[in-house]
This record gives sequence, structure tokens and C-alpha cells, in this order.
Amino acid sequence: MTSLPLVAASLLCASALLSAGASAQDSYPSRPIRLIAPSSPGSGVDLVSRTLATPLSAELGHQVVVDNRAGAGGNIGAEIAAKSPADGYTLMMCTPSQVINAILHQNLSPNLLREFAPITLVSSGQFVLIVHPSFPAKTPAQLIQLAKAKPGGVAYGSAGQGNVTHLAGELFRNAAGVDLLHVPYKGSGPALVDVMGGQIQSMFANLAAAIPHIRSGKVHAIASTGAKRARVTPEVPTFAESGVKGYLVLSWFGLVAPKGMPREAMTRVHAAMLKVLRSAEISERMSRDALDPVGSTPREFADYLEREAVQWARAVRISGAKAG
Repeated sequence: MTSLPLVAASLLCASALLSAGASAQDSYPSRPIRLIAPSSPGSGVDLVSRTLATPLSAELGHQVVVDNRAGAGGNIGAEIAAKSPADGYTLMMCTPSQVINAILHQNLSPNLLREFAPITLVSSGQFVLIVHPSFPAKTPAQLIQLAKAKPGGVAYGSAGQGNVTHLAGELFRNAAGVDLLHVPYKGSGPALVDVMGGQIQSMFANLAAAIPHIRSGKVHAIASTGAKRARVTPEVPTFAESGVKGYLVLSWFGLVAPKGMPREAMTRVHAAMLKVLRSAEISERMSRDALDPVGSTPREFADYLEREAVQWARAVRISGAKAG
């Protein structure tokens, strides 16, 4: 017969092993987490990343460090993220630009749908065409008239070839029947700075990044790209209501990680992000920045990205945008 001391020892050993396993699963994170923002400081993705990094750090118990990796329309940051270990310690804030890049640069860009694990759709919003206050056109009609009178004479900056801020301009060019000059930058932050400084005439900027400069009068907002006027800029008309039919460009931000992220880490980050997005403070702050907090399941976000890929492939064909 097995002695009672031996049975007790076996039970204690099994209990210790189970506790060790549970402890290993619950130990994530055990060090700082890098959040790659594939754009420059001052851009919409940078703004959202930094807005969420501090409360997310508090929820996870370790610092979430924003790492700006601008260039190539968001490709550089995406490539760095895709090649990082899938251990839960590298996350990326993605935008429509990563979906577009996979379409325009099929053999060069990381594929957001195949090489990343969707965590949650963070927020949705829209873009706005901004100009320097000295720019003579103040309405969509005046801008179109000026662009038609001087083909190629109106320049717009973007965060880079193939970036959503570039494609927004290409879609407008196609819908309005005008010829605009595209000037790519290494990130939307530098382009925004040059619009405010008068070095370039216009830019299709993320409303979240442009709103403080619109309010301060450093730039003038001609029109927004959504289906209806943004709550934070009710005085700014949409292109659709201004006669540019069929023109609609929406923005969004989503959290992803290199594919293969451990399930425990995925569950922990997802729960923490949803708690942050549902907090009254962050919800109010994002609303002030012209963003609508979302918070979805990984499956819902994956389905959303599939639909986005179909829509942006169609947009690329319509616009005639080409890879640089």
C-alpha cells in the first residue's frame, strides 16, 4: 500500500507544478512593452498611441513605450514590427495605410492580414483637407475652380507614397476631376508643419492631428472626408455635401502584434485596452480629438480588416494610385 506521507508529497508536488504553470501564465508582462507608431511625432497615429500608452501602462503594470518609426508611408514601422519576436512585447498601432501598402507593394510590404495578429479596433474618425490661412481658396468649390484653372498648381503633402493621406488626395483628384501635385513626406507630422509654415499649400490630414491647429487658426479646414460633419468641427462641411459626390475616406486606428503572440499575452493586452477605451477619461479625451472609441474582439477586428482590404483595393483602382 502507498504510504500516506508519499501521497501527500505527490499532491504537494502536483500542486506546486500547477501553481508554477499558473504563475508563468499570469506573469505577462514582466518588462516594458514597445508600441510601434509607424509614423512621425505629431501625426494622428502618434497622438493616439501616446494618448493610450500611459493608461495602458497602468493597467498592465509595466511601461508601454511609444516607438516612432516613420518612413515609406508606414512601411518601415510595419516591417520592424513584423520582424520582431512574437512574444507580446512588441505591439503596433495600425491605420488604413498598412492595408493600402499591402495592396500597392504586394511583394515588399508586410501583409497586415497575414503577418499580424489583430487585437482590437481602437477608434474611428475621418480626414480633413487643411490649407495655410493665406491660401486663396476657402471652400471646396473655390479649391476645385483654382485647381482646374492651374493644373498641377495646387500641391498637397502626405505621409508618403501609398499612405492613406496620399490616397485620400488621389481619390479627391479623381472624384473632382482636378490635377493636384503630390508632395510625399517622411510622415504626416513634417507635412503638417510645412502646411502651417506655408511651405506647402495643403494636406489631407487626420482630423485628430489637425484639430488643435484648426482651432488655433494656424490652418484653415476646407472640408472633411466623412459621410457627415464631425462633431468637433460642425462648421466644416463634408466634401459630399459640397458637391464632390462619391468621395468618402474614413480613418481608423487598430492595435496589432506580430502573428504568433501568446494567447495569455493577447488576452491580457486586449482586456487592458478595452478597459482603457471604456474609461470615461479616455472616452472624453478621444472625443475631443475627433475620435470615436471602439474596442472590438480580435475576431471582429480581423473581419473588419478583411472588409477594409476589399474597399481599399477598389479605391486604389479608382484613384489610379501607383507604388512609388
